[in-house]
Amino acid sequence: MTEQTAQGEQTPQTEHAERTAPQPVAAPPSVPEVPSQHPSPPRPPKDHRVLRAVLRWTAAVVVFAAVGAGAAYGITRAERTDVPGLATQSDGRWQYPTLTKPPLPSGRPGPFAEENKAGSHYADLRALVLPAPENATVDKALRGTDGWLATKDFLAQYAEKEDRAELAQKFTDYGLRHIAARGWSTPDGTDTRVYLLQFDTASVVDELTGEIAPYGGPGYQLRGVADPVADEAFPGAAKVENVMYVAYTESKPYGTEQTRHAYLFSGDVLALVVQSRKGAANPVPFQQTVTLQSQLLG
Repeated sequence: MTEQTAQGEQTPQTEHAERTAPQPVAAPPSVPEVPSQHPSPPRPPKDHRVLRAVLRWTAAVVVFAAVGAGAAYGITRAERTDVPGLATQSDGRWQYPTLTKPPLPSGRPGPFAEENKAGSHYADLRALVLPAPENATVDKALRGTDGWLATKDFLAQYAEKEDRAELAQKFTDYGLRHIAARGWSTPDGTDTRVYLLQFDTASVVDELTGEIAPYGGPGYQLRGVADPVADEAFPGAAKVENVMYVAYTESKPYGTEQTRHAYLFSGDVLALVVQSRKGAANPVPFQQTVTLQSQLLG
């Protein structure tokens, strides 16, 4: 076989050499090539740069989020006097002992357990009454006999004779079982009384709610309270699960003493919290007392 069979024809070897030979590329005529004195290291691919940038920003966001969450947790957990700008000697709150719910009798469910259809509080009702705060003087008269207050002593809180008679009949009809109470006075001049009334079932308490504690004003007026109206300033955030409340305050002019009171409804228990003070009754300890008593019942 010859290398060329005809004029103008190429052998396979010659054709392969021409295809693989490097083709010259002319530089742009107007831009002279200048050799670099400081060659730069090869750049990583563009997608790697983007990935590293995203990771750096993600890390920064995580750090800032962690710092922010830590700061928020510190604010919510700190004492009021520990937070700059919020320091105060006292906002009127009282120091209560640590609250602990009494144990349930063996085999008995809680008042809001699914199997407890009657909504009964099986724990000792006397142990569910809010204890007195520190430095308070306890009213021994409200202890009653063995911790149970007579119905007539509770009814004495109401001003009108007709109201007392009507309530006495309602309590009989609705199966009032017993009443536990506690009262105290504090150095700031506030007198507090707390009553827990236990009935046969939660449905009975539900029926009493609209009769005793309508929203606009109480159904039965307490002794020494001139013009009670709904307490619009009572904070909704104080609401405790499974406990309904209706709060009232004595509107001006209320004379030398102001009274605040609230009815609480929790399962088979109807509670009444009353606070009075010469001049004006501080809303803070009243709200605190109502909330803590709700927590014991809820």
